[in-house]
Amino acid sequence: MTQGHDDREPSAVPARRIRGGEWPAVALSFAYFFCVLAAYYVIRPVREQLSAAVGSTQLPWFYGATFLATLALTPIFAGLIARYSRRVVVPLVYLFFIACLFAFVPLFAQPDLLSPRALGTVFFVWVSVFNLFVVSVFWIFMSDIWTSEQAKRLFPIIAVAGTCGALAGPTITATLVNIIGVAPLLLVSASLLGVAVVCIVLLGRWARTHGERRFETGQEAPIGGSMWDGLRQVFSDPFMRGMAILLLLADGIGTVNYALVADYSGATFADAVSRTAFAAKVDQAANALTVITQLTLTRWLLPRKGPGAVIMVWAVVSMLALSLVVLATDPHAPMVFGLPAVAVALIISRGLAYGMAEPARHSLYARVPRNVRYKGQNAVDTAVWRFGDTAIALSMNALRAVGVTTAGFAGISAMAAFAAATIGWRLSRRVEETPPAATQAATP
Repeated sequence: MTQGHDDREPSAVPARRIRGGEWPAVALSFAYFFCVLAAYYVIRPVREQLSAAVGSTQLPWFYGATFLATLALTPIFAGLIARYSRRVVVPLVYLFFIACLFAFVPLFAQPDLLSPRALGTVFFVWVSVFNLFVVSVFWIFMSDIWTSEQAKRLFPIIAVAGTCGALAGPTITATLVNIIGVAPLLLVSASLLGVAVVCIVLLGRWARTHGERRFETGQEAPIGGSMWDGLRQVFSDPFMRGMAILLLLADGIGTVNYALVADYSGATFADAVSRTAFAAKVDQAANALTVITQLTLTRWLLPRKGPGAVIMVWAVVSMLALSLVVLATDPHAPMVFGLPAVAVALIISRGLAYGMAEPARHSLYARVPRNVRYKGQNAVDTAVWRFGDTAIALSMNALRAVGVTTAGFAGISAMAAFAAATIGWRLSRRVEETPPAATQAATP
């Protein structure tokens, strides 16, 4: 794969190292991402047992509501970043979600304040929006303070922090939920986000004094433009269109697997506690695979071969995992460690998606203009993602009506993985072969 001339490494060894002046910021980035993902995964099992209880046929309604919420919030975020600096907007996003967590506490502590179904629906949608925005803003901030060369070296390492947080979150929930209940867990999640805000402030100070981007024009200035720029870029900019399609294909794999496992869980386990425990087990297995991949294959492959190669490996292995479901006589029968083929496919595809595809995909944004990083990237990672969830879930219901089985859905996902490999490779070559100066000067 042809690399941009400014990103070449003098040898294979330096590509793996964290350089001396980078250590403080890498440590803060690590703590930041750990806290963000731990905060999410502390409350995720509550959402998961709800989706298993209602069945995947109801997911389009949840996804549709989440899409509308993200569609409303995306231009608000773009409007804020257009008028205020990142040192104001990025912490503000996390403070908003902390306030929401505090607002949910009395609703869970006193069930008579809101009906269980209404609370469950609102919480499902809110957690889904929360996940997308806190993670999206994290990666936007990372691509804004690290250069493209640094992103390839450091993103696989920084991504490990999120996986560690994702492993810690379900463990905290499993340990504490029977002791303190659900409501106090929301305060645990809020506390973790508070630590993330401290990391953001300290990282901003480091970037202003030591970051390699500190000499670029307007690094701390408001971006300007319209609140609709992010959504407009998805349709008008070829790179952003490609990134949106890549995300939709990846989302197709994840959403189909998620729905199949939700159906299995709902049909197999009779109570909320069992469904929650099963969801936590799947999360722990997927996250363990993610951290192993980040520490080994991605850390080696991304600096040497670039994002395209990493995305291609993820897609090919996901195709092989989905073939287990296609070929299995009974995809719901125990297969590995007592887990059925549908759960194994979900664990492998999700583990590699976060262990390989996500660091590679986000490293591409480090070479685009700030206006695209903050607006277009956020639009893709929030509104486009949840649009994909809604469209895919509705399509699954329509395909079920004409007789498509679990194996058929897995086969469709495998084809999506093949398309994702092709598009990811082409996008990577296009961005990597564009000189950084030309890319930064481009107008989306």
